[in-house]
Amino acid sequence: MDTRPVVRRGVPEGSEGRVAALYWEAFGRKLGAALNPPDKARAFLAAHLHLDRGVTALVDGEVAGVAGYQLDGRGLTGGGAADVLAAYGVLRGLPRLALLALLERRAADRELVMDGIAVAPERRGTGIGGLLLREVAAVAAEAGCRRIRLDVIDVNPRARALYERHGFVAVHTEKTPYLRDLMGFGAATTMHRPVTAADFPHGQEAR
Repeated sequence: MDTRPVVRRGVPEGSEGRVAALYWEAFGRKLGAALNPPDKARAFLAAHLHLDRGVTALVDGEVAGVAGYQLDGRGLTGGGAADVLAAYGVLRGLPRLALLALLERRAADRELVMDGIAVAPERRGTGIGGLLLREVAAVAAEAGCRRIRLDVIDVNPRARALYERHGFVAVHTEKTPYLRDLMGFGAATTMHRPVTAADFPHGQEAR
């Protein structure tokens, strides 16, 4: 059995449930107030994934990690207002939309925004996160982006350390104490990483 990760662009069809479970395991604390209960949240995420807005790491054919990104107005995790209201009802759906709006981030011109990285617990510490980041950087380079942006919350120092090792620099921290009890974090730091010629896959040239 080959346990070396293979990184591919896109989410393989049929693995939506697996990806949704990984995302929920990684970000459920932050998304819980808007999408709980967990079973319903995972089903909602799986039903509204944009499969072409992620890169995945496969180990023995199974998704072991995923990195989502926003490009051209579309991100890995989808589902608009109508979808939320249809899934949760109007009375319960409206406050959920307000919470989701607090987490929304729009990309600037020539900017790729990362939605985050989720790696299976048993695969953490094996280099998958770095492989995913490098592939996202290649996507950004090919799309003509000049930088990659992401936000990392204060209760996830391990993720921040990973990003810093791969060239991301903190540019701004927004304190959100009003979200600590509701979503489990009290500050979010925006980090940037420039896209360089080295990010292009071998044999390709920068635009």
